[in-house]
Amino acid sequence: MINRTITNHFQAKLSDNKAIIILGARQVGKTTFLKNVLGDKANVIWLNGDDPEVQTLLSNINTETWKILVSGNSYLVIDEAQRIENIGLKTKLLVDNQIIKVVLSGSSSLHLANKLNEPLTGRKWEFNLFPFSLEELILNSNILKQKSLLGHRLVFGMYPEVVMNLGNEKEVLNTLSDSYLYKDIFSWQNIRKPEKLKLLLRALALQVGHEVSYNELGKKIGLDNQSIENYIDLLEKNYIVFRLPSFSRNLRKELTSKRKIFFWDLGIRNSIIAQFQSIDFRQDVGSLFENFFIAERIKFNKNHNKPCNYYFWRTHDQQEIDLIEESDGQLSAFEIKWNENKKVRFSKTFTNNYQNTSTFVVNPSNIFTFLTE
Repeated sequence: MINRTITNHFQAKLSDNKAIIILGARQVGKTTFLKNVLGDKANVIWLNGDDPEVQTLLSNINTETWKILVSGNSYLVIDEAQRIENIGLKTKLLVDNQIIKVVLSGSSSLHLANKLNEPLTGRKWEFNLFPFSLEELILNSNILKQKSLLGHRLVFGMYPEVVMNLGNEKEVLNTLSDSYLYKDIFSWQNIRKPEKLKLLLRALALQVGHEVSYNELGKKIGLDNQSIENYIDLLEKNYIVFRLPSFSRNLRKELTSKRKIFFWDLGIRNSIIAQFQSIDFRQDVGSLFENFFIAERIKFNKNHNKPCNYYFWRTHDQQEIDLIEESDGQLSAFEIKWNENKKVRFSKTFTNNYQNTSTFVVNPSNIFTFLTE
């Protein structure tokens, strides 16, 4: 069992009346996490929203029926809660009447259908669960082992089942991609051209680390700009990709409307394009390392409840910085280089205009410094 970084913060929220929401992609370990945290408690009722009988049971439930159903228990866990119709309103009944402590888990289609946000405004705590973070793996083994596996992580990622099945990574990732990657997205009513979505994912996988043009993507795939925007929004809300916008404070040379798109897990990215060769034989290792660090840095900050904004920076004359992190009004700039011997100079245009910015060069020898406490 690999302990998750959010455990202590999660446990601290069990004592009040608000609902707890655990969001994350399928197969990142949400159910395992909840059973690890709540499994030793005898007064927990577990329901699975994927079960048709549970869906029927909760279809027309009211306050009195809730009281009967959960009687004698202190915690109610509903896994895959997005499958329950009007789950937000039904949870609101439990919270407002202080019937039981509610924990909901599910994919981010909870957000897609807006089932929780409005009914549970001011009534919930929200957590994100991602594939394993580098910090979690270090804490459950040691830093030397994880340093030796860094190249392996760039190829196969850190989904729990992948990490736990050393030697069978390709098979596991292909199963994850084929069986789970599109499950919630394709069930969404606006997806009328699933084959286009798969083409879009492949195009995004091939452009990791590069600026993305919705117009160019649309021409390649055969979709208009708005459809590209909508599909990427769905992919983002289902924790497959995330967008990194360009940073600007209105300097004339700065790009203001560009974005990069990265994958939360590189194993999924490499599975989409069927490229599992070793990093020693890859042309895209620099992009993989950039994606890896940015995703891990965001996971690290989210796991430690540190709110930040994230950007990349580039000018029209090609000066650029890989990652800009903004927290409490302070800026940190990261240049991310797989080649440890490559000299890095931060743009004077940036440092002169954004003084007091902390600058860091990230490479394989020091990456762990930025991803562990």
